[in-house]
Amino acid sequence: MLLFSETGLFYMGSFITALPGAIGQGLIWGIMAIGVYITYRVLDFADLTVDGTLATGGAVLVMSMISGANVYLAILLAFLAGCLAGLVTGILNTLLGIPPILAGILTQLALYSINLRILGKSNQALSVYNYDLIASMTNVSQALIVVAIFAVVIIAVLYWFFDTEVGHAIRATGSNQNMARANGINVNVSKIIALVISNGLVALAGGLLAQYQGYADVSMGRGAIVVGLAAVIIGEVVFGKIFKNFALRLLAAVLGGIIYYIVMQFVISLGLNTDDLKLLTAVIVAIFLGIPYLRNKYAQTHVKVKEVKE
Repeated sequence: MLLFSETGLFYMGSFITALPGAIGQGLIWGIMAIGVYITYRVLDFADLTVDGTLATGGAVLVMSMISGANVYLAILLAFLAGCLAGLVTGILNTLLGIPPILAGILTQLALYSINLRILGKSNQALSVYNYDLIASMTNVSQALIVVAIFAVVIIAVLYWFFDTEVGHAIRATGSNQNMARANGINVNVSKIIALVISNGLVALAGGLLAQYQGYADVSMGRGAIVVGLAAVIIGEVVFGKIFKNFALRLLAAVLGGIIYYIVMQFVISLGLNTDDLKLLTAVIVAIFLGIPYLRNKYAQTHVKVKEVKE
């Protein structure tokens, strides 16, 4: 019993020690989740480009800084590279009529080769000791503050943007394309703008992630869409009933990313084999996807039982 208690204390201590790092990584992926939220919830567009865009943002930032650019210019270039990737997906869908999922897959596939070209090899290091980084895991406190500021600014800008005429057009397109078209909205332009913004934010998150972990890798975005969806869904399940405002819904996606990485870190602290992380991710997403359905089904059953009794 004493051994069990000591083991439990060891796992808990390991978890608490790693908690700030998990929150920092969760914040970065939360910014990525905001990009996913724009396409998945606002536009109702299943965009798989993000698996490639995240790595593109990391690759552009790393190579820009190695080439002599300061960190802020490198972040801007990463954002613009992501915007370009989103533009390609938008053109494939709107001008060539390729379905959303296939358009995203095609762009994602092309980005793998492009990312290899940018990096020159499969991965490239970016040491905090050689470059002036603003978000590194070697200084978690600073990273938390910087990434939190990025998240707040992004949410504020998007809250303003989606209250403009263009923003309302995007939201109308996502709600009902036929109705939006009937009201004179160019739905193709709305789709392209949303995809550009979404992938720009994902690439920005990729740039922050490359700084945080100290390197960029062509495979760093593999499975990113699943993590992004997990963050969005967790945020909706946990905060959906109290966060009604659009800005708060974006904040919920960020908080969902933090919760996701805290859960992951907790399970890892218990001794989970890291080879099983993808399986765990799939299980977590499946659980949170199923909760709203099961909750609604239970509510409907409860109402029917109550009606029968009456």
